[in-house]
Amino acid sequence: MEAFLISTGIVALAEMGDKTQLLSLVLAARFRKPWPIVWGIFVATVFNHALAGGLGTWVTLWLGPEVLRWVLAVSFFAMAAWMLVPDKLDDEDTSVKPKWGVFGTTVVTFFLAEMGDKTQIATVMLAAEYKQWAWVVMGTTLGMMVANAPVVWFGERITRLVPLHWVHRISALVFVVLGALIVWGQEAPPTQPHEAQKEAVQSTEGSTVSALPESASSLTEPKSSEPAQIKP
Repeated sequence: MEAFLISTGIVALAEMGDKTQLLSLVLAARFRKPWPIVWGIFVATVFNHALAGGLGTWVTLWLGPEVLRWVLAVSFFAMAAWMLVPDKLDDEDTSVKPKWGVFGTTVVTFFLAEMGDKTQIATVMLAAEYKQWAWVVMGTTLGMMVANAPVVWFGERITRLVPLHWVHRISALVFVVLGALIVWGQEAPPTQPHEAQKEAVQSTEGSTVSALPESASSLTEPKSSEPAQIKP
């Protein structure tokens, strides 16, 4: 549940003023059909973040705990700096043509715009950190819908009510805190000291050696046997 809540909050904050939120605004203004757009955003986010979460889970299988710890910490600090950079739509993103209807166009356009975006990278990092693919994907998807659905329904009025510069600063602070918790809040798996290993080996050898004389004496001790008497 912690992974779900943190993923929801982080992605909802990171999505405010993001490129894909601006794309949601463009789609709503161009098509004026909120329901197909909202469902298209939902489907595109589920598929995109499922792939991103799978990548984050796969990374944990190949990196050791210590290496993964520092990779995640540096990634969270980099995301904090990236959050302070405002996003804008490219010309390719704004040239939306309804080739597959409103729903299909939204799915394709939003999926492609989310590739390499802040929220997708955050999903990869969160899945690697919490190792709970389903909870992370559900949380990031909910965060995307919390940030984008109101924009589709109410348009630019929502973005004007929310001070985006403060939202970006809070998001950056959250990523810094997460990175710091990874650095100072987790420890590498404890390893047995060299001296302790040496003592354990010596005690094992000593017990083996002490057991040898007893078994050797039992082998060398002559058996007491009386000669058989032959009756006349």
